[in-house]
Amino acid sequence: MNYRHIYHAGNFADVLKHAVLARLIRYMQKKDAGFRVLDTHGGIGLYDLSSEEAQKTGEWSEGIGKLLDAELAPQVAELLEPYLTAVRELNPEGGIRFYPGSPKLARMLFRPQDRLSAMELHPEDFARLHRLFEGDHHVRITELNGWLSLGAHLPPKEKRGIVLVDPPFEEDGEYERLVDGLAKAYRRFPGGTYCLWYPLKKGAPIKEFHEALQDLEIAKMLCAELSVRSDRGITGLTGSGLVIVNPPFTLKDELHALLPALKDHLAQDRYASHRAFWLRGEDKTAKDG
Repeated sequence: MNYRHIYHAGNFADVLKHAVLARLIRYMQKKDAGFRVLDTHGGIGLYDLSSEEAQKTGEWSEGIGKLLDAELAPQVAELLEPYLTAVRELNPEGGIRFYPGSPKLARMLFRPQDRLSAMELHPEDFARLHRLFEGDHHVRITELNGWLSLGAHLPPKEKRGIVLVDPPFEEDGEYERLVDGLAKAYRRFPGGTYCLWYPLKKGAPIKEFHEALQDLEIAKMLCAELSVRSDRGITGLTGSGLVIVNPPFTLKDELHALLPALKDHLAQDRYASHRAFWLRGEDKTAKDG
């Protein structure tokens, strides 16, 4: 209940998460049928980067602040277009003051037939998220522990969907909870596309986390990781990862284009790195850099 994403909105971890979420949404829209995005930890939906909280850390300046006006190769610019266009639409006078959280970004990318369900437990943040989408019949906001939604809100009535699980990782056992949550959700909705976010920092049990995911024997799990600095002498966040279950067949190649560009633009020291690989699925070959 202490975590507030406003301190971290628009940072390098958000860039990776939201760039991939936008790609997943665009892929789902290749079919005419509508789908639902379930966002288990919705936050407030829209962040004012000029606020005292955001200015206190300034993390956005090392994330979206570096990327928005960067010179990008044509393929990378095309892949990032849905995400960056949404950010620019929120800042019509130029620069960057407002940044979309995952619920707002998804809603901005929707067609009339697409829907959003977003969960938020923090009372104040829930109230702000609810106000943001008040009167929007495409969106349902629920004051609920996001972990519970993986049982109660699946499968969606549309039978097509993206499930974004982005927990704050402020309590012990969150990696294990992420594995258990996926297992429960997958039993209810095996055809869904899942996007699970996790932090990279010194001492994090990443190897054990990946092995536990592999033990679920889900057919296809793709992993993307981006580290922006060395973890030597640093106890905080140095990178982040995404596990994508049932990924679009195009996503692996897209990551091979996106991740090197994100590393180059967001690196905070010479130890920045990236990798994309299958935890389970088509091959086990990592593309590192």
